[in-house]
Amino acid sequence: MTMFYRGLLYIGGLFILAFGASLTIKANLGAGPWDALNVGLSHLIGLTIGSWIVIIGIILIGVNAILLKKKPDLLALFTVFILGFFVDFWMIRLVNSFHFFVFSSQLTLLIIGLLIVGLGIALYLQASFPLNPIDDFMVSIQVRFGLNLVVAKLIGEVLALVFALLVNGPIGLGTLIIAIGIGPAIQFFHPVCSKLSGKLIIK
Repeated sequence: MTMFYRGLLYIGGLFILAFGASLTIKANLGAGPWDALNVGLSHLIGLTIGSWIVIIGIILIGVNAILLKKKPDLLALFTVFILGFFVDFWMIRLVNSFHFFVFSSQLTLLIIGLLIVGLGIALYLQASFPLNPIDDFMVSIQVRFGLNLVVAKLIGEVLALVFALLVNGPIGLGTLIIAIGIGPAIQFFHPVCSKLSGKLIIK
């Protein structure tokens, strides 16, 4: 696959991921732990949600370097800056233009957002570019403490959840749904995205 098509998958995947994340936040049933942390910090201190995605991402890049005892993965800065920009784009340009107050509509929006997040992650992973520092955090915990990825992911989510609660982030039913459903959503779209990336390979 050429660099152009890898970049296309990477940018397109992050664009879709940001849209899905914005929808889950807008559903107002509780965001995923990391999104809840970003939203809570935005309400408590100020700055946009996208800005906090960048700030938390930079902190995690440093934490990951400490855990693995290696130099920080500075290329991951591109991922957090792009993702933060796209989230702010969706929150300002589109998502803030509509509101849902009926539970069934909120739940539908949340599930649609979750599926879109799964698609975005499955797509951007095909590019094999630097990961979101949150994903790298899971891997760093797994490598540093010799845990399996499921336990490492759980530890990262619980830590984010604790900090989100401390800053009064939006925790609720949606948080549980996202925590349970994000893995299956990624797994569902992964084969489709793999076939797509396979078709872009120039022999």
